[in-house]
Amino acid sequence: MESTVINMKSRGRGRQPGTRGGGPDPIDIHVGKRIKLRRTLLHISQEQLAGDIGVTFQQVQKYESGHNRVSASRLYDISRVLNCPIAYFFEDIGLETTGVRTTPAARSPDDLAEETADFDADPMQRTETLELVRAYWRLHNADLRRNVLELLSNISKRE
Repeated sequence: MESTVINMKSRGRGRQPGTRGGGPDPIDIHVGKRIKLRRTLLHISQEQLAGDIGVTFQQVQKYESGHNRVSASRLYDISRVLNCPIAYFFEDIGLETTGVRTTPAARSPDDLAEETADFDADPMQRTETLELVRAYWRLHNADLRRNVLELLSNISKRE
């Protein structure tokens, strides 16, 4: 009887669908990092986000670390509070995330754009990127923002 209870418990914990071993699913980790990135860009604390979506700040921590999976309805709430489309949370998923999944892929890995293997090396995760985005959105004049964007685009084309 005891072994049955242990087996029942182990089915629902630890290993999540799509992973080879125990621990959070790589996509849940990615979504959590995107939640944290957007929240940080908007200067919203975990406590504020938690209050707005009706959970504890500890739950937000678990979402951001990927330890707890975000339901579709909760992700919808988060997207509303963080003022972004739900697709934002799935942007920039590369082979380092999808390549470790055991479920069939909709497209072969060869069709996906090559991404940097190390998530920390991703320029979108750097502090200077966050600072640049914050400075850009502090510009209240839309024409000035458009000119800054055009300037940066022209400079990057010359590099």
